Amino acid sequence: MALKLKKFDRLVIAGDSITDVGRAQPVGEGLFNSLGNGYPALVDAFLCSSCPELMIRVTNMGTSGNTSRDLLARWEKDVLQLNPAFIVLMIGVNDVWRQFDSPQMTDWHVLPEEYEANLRKMLDSGIAAVGKEHFILMTPYYMEPNRNDPMRSTMDKYGEICHKLAGEYQISLVDTQAEFDRLFQSIHPNRIAWDRVHPNLPGHLLLAKALLREIGLDLSR
Repeated sequence: MALKLKKFDRLVIAGDSITDVGRAQPVGEGLFNSLGNGYPALVDAFLCSSCPELMIRVTNMGTSGNTSRDLLARWEKDVLQLNPAFIVLMIGVNDVWRQFDSPQMTDWHVLPEEYEANLRKMLDSGIAAVGKEHFILMTPYYMEPNRNDPMRSTMDKYGEICHKLAGEYQISLVDTQAEFDRLFQSIHPNRIAWDRVHPNLPGHLLLAKALLREIGLDLSR
């Protein structure tokens, strides 16, 4: 697969706390650890070291606690107005998590029908801005190998929505749940995330490498 980025392209990564990881506000880019301490910073490091001649501009627009409803509300300002050449979207963990850690707060819950509608709105405007070849959707995940666990089985339904939309819109998809499932054939989830959601450095590296493979970067460089 050829690299989908060209010289001076701006890659905007949008999401929740899994993406945020301490990024600079209001825009996560530039010097002094502005990209945070997660997979966006690793993506930037790989691109900078592997293809420095391209001068790729990576921008982290994750916001901790966001659901797809929250991200949709800031999508125009925090993504489209940045004039990206390439968009990466990973959202949905909090859409599910709030149903389990705050079951009484039903107005916080983003159920599957709304989740799909929110993704469609972001996909419609995002693809119109950058083209379907330059939009990558990443599934939400839960680091629980037991697929019968209630939160895992619910998260899988949200991942299925991502799969459906990626096929319908003909865009690239990174199945993050499948990546973690492969990892957990050898190690326990506690090695990666105490809360089954927020990964440590090996977990963020797994996400970064999966995304970079979809972008077309030769990781052997």
